[in-house]
Amino acid sequence: MQVKQTSFIERLNVLQDQAVAQTLTAIRHGVERETLRINPDGGLAQSPHQKALGSALTHDFITTDFSESLLEFITPPEVSVQKTIAQLTDVHKFTVANIGDERLWPMSMPCFIENQDAIPIANFGSSNVGKMKTLYRVGLKNRYGSMMQAISGVHFNFSLPDEFWQNWLEKTTGEKADKDAISAGYFGLIRNYRRFCWLIPFLYGASPAICGSFIKGKETKLPFKRLGKGTFYLPYATSLRMSDLGYTNSAQSGLNICYNQVDSYIASLRAAINQPSSVYQKFAGKKDGEYQQLNANVLQIENELYSPIRPKQPTLPLEKPSVALHKRGVSYIEVRALDVNPFSAIGIEENQFYFLDIFLLYCVTHPSEMMDARQYHETELNLRAVVDHGRDPQIMLSNEGKSVGLSTWALQLFTDMQKVALVLDEANNTNKFTTALQLERQKILDPSLTPSAKILQQLISQECDNGTLGLALAEDYKNQLLESDYQFMDAEVLSEHARLSLEKQHIIEQQDTVSFDDFLSSYFSVEDVY
Repeated sequence: MQVKQTSFIERLNVLQDQAVAQTLTAIRHGVERETLRINPDGGLAQSPHQKALGSALTHDFITTDFSESLLEFITPPEVSVQKTIAQLTDVHKFTVANIGDERLWPMSMPCFIENQDAIPIANFGSSNVGKMKTLYRVGLKNRYGSMMQAISGVHFNFSLPDEFWQNWLEKTTGEKADKDAISAGYFGLIRNYRRFCWLIPFLYGASPAICGSFIKGKETKLPFKRLGKGTFYLPYATSLRMSDLGYTNSAQSGLNICYNQVDSYIASLRAAINQPSSVYQKFAGKKDGEYQQLNANVLQIENELYSPIRPKQPTLPLEKPSVALHKRGVSYIEVRALDVNPFSAIGIEENQFYFLDIFLLYCVTHPSEMMDARQYHETELNLRAVVDHGRDPQIMLSNEGKSVGLSTWALQLFTDMQKVALVLDEANNTNKFTTALQLERQKILDPSLTPSAKILQQLISQECDNGTLGLALAEDYKNQLLESDYQFMDAEVLSEHARLSLEKQHIIEQQDTVSFDDFLSSYFSVEDVY
């Protein structure tokens, strides 16, 4: 067994090793982009999920999230960044061609919505599994309200090849690359991501402003300013989507989910799944003959845990994510802190792929100590500070209990990441990684270049509402997509995917043999054996 490599320089030397570096050409990515369907006037579309788009239950690329109006586009894992972008563009083009005069909302925070009852909950058909997906969403509405669930984001899936782990682990820890060692490697990445992920909303946050309808009737301590007819903003905010207004759950704050290793993560997650909630007990049982949630626990199912990153393993039908993780280990990680990029017709730009590869590989390479509750809390406070006022020139963050300016810390990270970018450039015979890093570094030196600053500058200089800008972008992107050419999947191929998905849903519905009550009881009564 070789000596364990513990410093960043030692681990960087391993990354630069030919046997390790050459595996970096096989990093794979996938994207999940959420977007609301809107009417030509900018209001939320009330129409059901179009049949031409196939079945939301079984389609590989086009589904719905919380609402019938909230589409989610999914790309399969690919090595080529260009291929992923082309696939995502094809799916967008096909969709806008099949939704009539509706458009796709280009921002993370929702368009104008009269009230939460105007957000139709997603319908996945009459099968037991489809009903369960819908009921989960009914539970989310009852627990948190539908407005929060109408927020859109972009999830970035990232995996390193087995060959990387085989060489990396042998040279850094002397371990064999079995599922436990690989999972430990990914959890090291996850802990460092949590330490440094305040950088993501700073660079890519694009929701400093919201439509007044989003906070109508809500109490908030945030010092909002107002512009236009009904837009509210924070002058230095980066991502209100990630703030206390957005994807947070106060009931989850005391869960103490552990990110130190896969077993402790699963154990803490399963504890939350089985922890009764006095708050949600009021939704227990049926009302007018209908269930109001899947159960009365703090989390109905594991997907309800809000986190800026998740360890993932593809699941089998009806398999719980934690069971998949236990049996087969971590296969990839899902970055969940990205706002929809409003300056792109597909919600994400090529440069973001290269930067995120650098950032995530840096999180692998940098030593990653186990994290205690105090350190975890520190990462939460840093993230909260940046989403609320990350562009404030005076902003200070906490690094291991020491106060440090955001730009000072960020530039230190960029200095180290430059070394990782060079390894990626050399392995891929390109300069796209160092170029991407230089572009992002400019945002640290000049925060007016960040998406959040650009959005606010447009709104304030034009005395324009968020909704007006969003609608103009939506119309531009619809035309842009319709005029573009298909690259990997044309209309015929995607129409066939839609037809087959509807067929598959029909088969699933025909195969049900038990009542929904019995199905639910069976699903939650099965003991997950680890």
